[in-house]
This record gives sequence, C-alpha cells and structure tokens, in this order.
Amino acid sequence: MSVTVIVGTQWGDEGKGKITDLLAQDMDMVVRYQGGNNAGHTVVIGEEVFKLHLIPSGIFFPKVTCVIGNGVVIDPAVLLEEKASLEGKKCSLDNLRISSQAHVIMPYHKDLDAAQEKKAEAGRIGTTCRGIGPCYVDKYSRYGIRICDLYHTDILRAKLEWNIEEKTFIINNYYKSLVSYDLDKMLGDYTGYGKAIKQYVVEESSALVNDSIKQGKRILMEGAQGTMLDIDHGTYPFVTSSNPVSGGACVGAGIPPKAVDEVLGVVKAYVTRVGGGPFPTEETGAIGEELREKGHEYGATTGRPRRCGWFDGVVMKHASKINGLTGLAVTKLDVLDGFKKIKICVAYKHKGREIQAFPTDLERLNQCEPVYIEMPGWEQTTCKAKKFDELPQNARNYLAKLSEVAEAKISMVSVGPERTQIIKL
Repeated sequence: MSVTVIVGTQWGDEGKGKITDLLAQDMDMVVRYQGGNNAGHTVVIGEEVFKLHLIPSGIFFPKVTCVIGNGVVIDPAVLLEEKASLEGKKCSLDNLRISSQAHVIMPYHKDLDAAQEKKAEAGRIGTTCRGIGPCYVDKYSRYGIRICDLYHTDILRAKLEWNIEEKTFIINNYYKSLVSYDLDKMLGDYTGYGKAIKQYVVEESSALVNDSIKQGKRILMEGAQGTMLDIDHGTYPFVTSSNPVSGGACVGAGIPPKAVDEVLGVVKAYVTRVGGGPFPTEETGAIGEELREKGHEYGATTGRPRRCGWFDGVVMKHASKINGLTGLAVTKLDVLDGFKKIKICVAYKHKGREIQAFPTDLERLNQCEPVYIEMPGWEQTTCKAKKFDELPQNARNYLAKLSEVAEAKISMVSVGPERTQIIKL
C-alpha cells in the first residue's frame, strides 16, 4: 500500500503541479480531492506549457488513472474547455475519471460570487469570482447540484427551480446586481454538459480509489491551494472554501486516514499569496518586485500579480504540524540566485514579545512583525545543478535551514520550470 498526499504549505502557488507531474510517472493513480477551477497547476514539458485547473496533473501519463474526487466542485464548461485544449495538444483523456458525487458550479454561483465581492468593497476576500465559494455553500446547505443530477432531468429541473428563484431574489434585491436566468436553457445546457462528460463519470469514485489501495497500487492525492488558505486552519476569512490540508484528502477522495503513508509538503523558497489577507513577510518594494518578475509570479488561473516576500518559518511550522509532513519539496530555489542577502522569518514579534506559534486570531496576526535572520546568498546560477552537491554551498546552507525550520527532511529541490530541472535527494 502506498498513498502519498501532496499539499501546499503556504498560500498556494507553490509549484504542486510540477511535483505532481514528476511523481505521477511512477504512480498508478492521481486523485484531485478538493477545490475547483479557482486554482491552476502549470506543467512545462519541453516547449509546451500546460495550465491545468481541474484535471489532475497525472493526465500526461496514459497508464495513470486520474480521478476528480467527490470533494471537488466542477464547472463543466471549464472542464470541457480544458479537455479540448489538452486534446488539441495530442493529450488523451481516456484515463480520466470523474466522481458522480462532485458538486456542479452553476451560472448563479458565479454571479453571486461577483456580487458579494463587489458589495464587500474594502473588505473583499479577493476571490477569483469563479463561483467556488457559493457552490460549496449550496453543498453544505443541501441545495447543491451534483454530477449525477445531470442525468436525471426531473431532479435537475426541480433543483434549478428552487435555486434560480432563491439566487435571483438575493442577487437582485440584496446585492442590487440585476440578473435573470432562463430555466429551460440552463437545463438544456447542463444536461448537454452531462452527456459530453458521461464517458468519464464513475458512480462511486471512492470505491475506485479504495479498491486500488487494497490492490497495493501507488496513489497520489493532489490538492489545490495551500495550508494557509484552508477554511479551518488558514488566515480566515481570507481563505478558500475547502480543506487543502492533508486531512482533506480523506474526505475529498473517500479514503480512511490509516491509508495515508506519506505527506509531501511543497514549499516555495520564498513566499507568495494572491488576493487579500495578512502576509507578514510581504515585500512591497523593489525586493518584492524582483521576486515577482524573476519568479514569473502571476496567477495561472487569473493572471493576477502575486504578492511576494521572504520565507516565513512560522507559517512553515504551522503547516508542518497541521499536515504531519513526512517530506519537503522545495521549489523555485533558482529565483533567489541573484540575491546577495536572503532573509528567513523565524518568529513574530507581538507587542514586544517573540512568538513562534502562528496566531489564528486575524487581529493578533495583523499586529505581528516578522523577526528575521539573514543568510548570505550564493549569487550564481543553480539552474544547471543535477545533484545536491552541485549546488553552491550557501544554497545548501539555506536549504538546510528551511529543513530545520520545517522539521521535515527535504526530498527534492526544483531549480527551474522544466521537468528535468529537479534534484532528488
């Protein structure tokens, strides 16, 4: 039995797609367990750049079964666009499976998302307005529409009647954003989507995954976003609407906790985040801009510029504890190649006192200042290194410090965007 969960340890965008793609070639199954198309994984294969939003990163390996689990929310129009894009680049989707229990993002979810963001003004969460949050709200309110409903016209019509009436009233009367929906058109569109993806839909995706576990197959669980965007353990309310942490894999794929063997944390050699919310080590000046440009820090889904800053050890310790990390994959080490000095945040200062535990109270967190140590940079390229010993000594020292802070061993280091630019330890 071998089940590995890949988690982001920061605010997402850590490079999980590349690491998943790298590990997937040795796996039998890759399962996406939460989130929606508000996240994106970028995979570079030779001259081709693939941006995945819903389909698991293992899709490039025909022998690997790729499962979109019950914990994911799916915009079928986006899924079909992604399918067409991959097929246009000669990538087969014969190995794709979709849970019939996954919830469906509807047009009113996106309109509600946008209306809420507009209404919030200065207090905006900074969502992608893809309808992810409202879809999860409907799921937990028991009003949600699932993939399986797309194949039962009477059930789908009844659910649409209820939802359209409620959402139209809320959006028009409270948010003052005038919308109207054609029930018959929406019914036709979504039953059409159902037919277009039916060949991939499985009734019990959890049974598929658990049977593979029993057969001793190698399985990779792939989440979206990162620990600090977790609805329970992140910087609430500036978080996503699901659980990207390792525990979320059990719920989002339908497997027992005892099945998980390893939890690999993906961590960027510095830190970025998109959208609103606290970011203690953020650099808003020249350093932040340099990190952004050298790291090409723009969202794979939205193209929004990411906020950038130095590595945050307090966040890292929090993520290590919450996820039970057994290993680390450090990405984008090469972005730091040109820096003479590099900072690492090892604690926060709150009202004159140093603390090392991450504050869960947002007001308290906003009062914290990072406490840094400074390490010498290496000012030479790491992009061509194939082995750990080929890295500059100062780069190795930096990685050793990250491992110490995270209380987890580093198992791989990425020194560039391509598949080949990876060092395995």
